Amino acid sequence: MEARGDAELKKELDATLHARRELGDEYESALVDSFLEKVEQRLDGAVDRRVRRQLAEQQMVVARGSRSPQSSDSFGERFGFGIISLVLAVPLSAIGGGIAHLPGLLVAWGGIVGVNVVQAARVSPNFFGRRKERSSGSDWEE
Repeated sequence: MEARGDAELKKELDATLHARRELGDEYESALVDSFLEKVEQRLDGAVDRRVRRQLAEQQMVVARGSRSPQSSDSFGERFGFGIISLVLAVPLSAIGGGIAHLPGLLVAWGGIVGVNVVQAARVSPNFFGRRKERSSGSDWEE
């Protein structure tokens, strides 16, 4: 289908260039705009097909009962959340420790730990639950 589309687009370009030679420079802008509109329509169609295909694949994954491929527990999100948590821990510790000394420091770190526990529970729903018992002793089999 791509080769046929490319051939059609090449014919359109050839026709546009031929029309420009015949009509002259005064119609060049209109011809280029017309050609670019056809290219844009072709791109929009290709993007629409890809989006529909990806949505159908995601719906199949959800229908089969497994997790979505775009789940929210990506390494980048977890890593970023951890880094932000540590960066914010420094000023929170300074403020809490400076104002209320040890109790303030404990409250600040309690809040930091609490936020991280909630994030971990959100990302991994079975964070507090028990792991599945495996029938075999191998870590490689599931």
